[in-house]
Amino acid sequence: MRVPTTLQIVVDRGELNAPIYVNPFWKLPFVRGLALIGEQVHLGMKALMWSANMNAGARDVQIGKREITGSVAVAAVFGLLLFIGLPLVLAGAAVHRSGSFLFVVVEGLIRVGLVLGYLSLIALLPDVRRVFQYHGAEHKTINAYEAGWPLEVSSVRRASLLHPRCGTGFLLVVLVVSVVVFSIVALAQPNWFWLIASRLLAIPIIAGTGFEAIRYMARHRTNAVIKILLLPVLGTQKFTTRQPSDDMLEVAIAAFNAAREGEEEVAAA
Repeated sequence: MRVPTTLQIVVDRGELNAPIYVNPFWKLPFVRGLALIGEQVHLGMKALMWSANMNAGARDVQIGKREITGSVAVAAVFGLLLFIGLPLVLAGAAVHRSGSFLFVVVEGLIRVGLVLGYLSLIALLPDVRRVFQYHGAEHKTINAYEAGWPLEVSSVRRASLLHPRCGTGFLLVVLVVSVVVFSIVALAQPNWFWLIASRLLAIPIIAGTGFEAIRYMARHRTNAVIKILLLPVLGTQKFTTRQPSDDMLEVAIAAFNAAREGEEEVAAA
């Protein structure tokens, strides 16, 4: 569970409480989206190393920073090739005019299809499905808290699996924003070098704009128009959430309460 100044992780064998340092500069509009991605990568690496060692410790296996860093590096390269390189190649094969609006639309649709297909496939793995159950437990806990319900398993169980500020929804918004940004790039009729370079260089702009868009929609979720716009955002979360068990809800509630305590300690300091 993450709140503005604290990250709390709870598992069967222990817990990790990681304070989050926030500089006012990184709270500026359009900058905070990029900061969020960088922060999540950093915290994700830290949490992954900690949880992996917690699990491996019971088997007398030590996993070091080098092994985790190597795994993340390989995953990053794989992700770039799959979600940036492959859509460009396939769109190039389907639409021969790389600088056209049609090329950008086809590329975007292919990328959306690849992302959703990838999520559907990994959801078949038992370990990933368990992660998605914990993801659902997180959403239910936050929704119950925001609704003012008691943070008890029986109450949290009734809450929705979907939440407008979810990272999966953010991913969809980013994909939509990328189509708009790359359409502007297409006006310059770039060659293949600049076509590829633009996909990498535009990441900060796309991330910042996407974050502001989903933040705005979450704050105005009761608006009739926003409700319609949120439908696909919420719909994509069905790929990454599953109904959690009671013990998973207990873990999510414990993590959330610990994160709130950490937030209160930071505020009191």
